[in-house]
Amino acid sequence: QVQLVESGGGLVQPGGSLRLSCAASGSLFSVEAMGWYRQAPGKERELVAVITTGGSTNYADSIQGRFTISRENGKNTVYLQMNSLKSEDTAVYYCNARGKRLYGVQWRPFDSWGQGTQVTVSS
Repeated sequence: QVQLVESGGGLVQPGGSLRLSCAASGSLFSVEAMGWYRQAPGKERELVAVITTGGSTNYADSIQGRFTISRENGKNTVYLQMNSLKSEDTAVYYCNARGKRLYGVQWRPFDSWGQGTQVTVSS
């Protein structure tokens, strides 16, 4: 299995900043893309941002210009710098990693999720 451990959530005032981190661990795997999703109460989980090994990024329209995703390929770690936070950014943020893992002699795709970290934006 590929396990993801998230950190960095918390309570912040509107206009403030937070930085989320997520590290992937396991054996015999190769990550192709890592990203962040979020789920607010009563809403479906939605994409926030994703980054590929090659550095290509994709952001949700709602966070464009405020959030930045980055990664350290050698450490299989992804970060989400969140600036100018708004109350509507309040949600549980989930890390996701996709790639391939070696099972015996065969590479198979994997899609792993972290347990989530709460981000609350409130005065």
